[in-house]
Amino acid sequence: MIRTDRIFGVVVILVALAFIASAYNLPAGNMFDKLGPKVFPIIVGIGMAASAAAMIVRPDAEPDWPAMKSLAALVFATVVMIAYAYMLRPFGFLVPTAIVAAILSYQIDPKPARAALIGVGLSAGLYVVFKYALGLGLVALPRALMG
Repeated sequence: MIRTDRIFGVVVILVALAFIASAYNLPAGNMFDKLGPKVFPIIVGIGMAASAAAMIVRPDAEPDWPAMKSLAALVFATVVMIAYAYMLRPFGFLVPTAIVAAILSYQIDPKPARAALIGVGLSAGLYVVFKYALGLGLVALPRALMG
């Protein structure tokens, strides 16, 4: 029985309907833009729903799922990224990014010294790009340390 694509298709249709419904909460356009900002999300939602319906009607063969060890690694990486989102505000950008990049790097290639160097290097490099090249208002370190 081919269930995976059909279950995923139903989930995507529900997300697409929520996406379309949320688009109706956007403000109306002005006199220069008659369509307003609602149209693009609605078109994307319709495309999502149509693609999902195609998955339900014509599913592929049942896939070979990865081993439990791989799924556990994916869950762990997801938990680390969620924790990262919560660590950014109180601890600044550099420290949480270095820690998370090191953890994820270690998960890819379990060499502690290399993972630590990659974490620190990626943190510093991304900070420079985001802060100075893209002009984002990042806080480097915790505000308590910055004064």
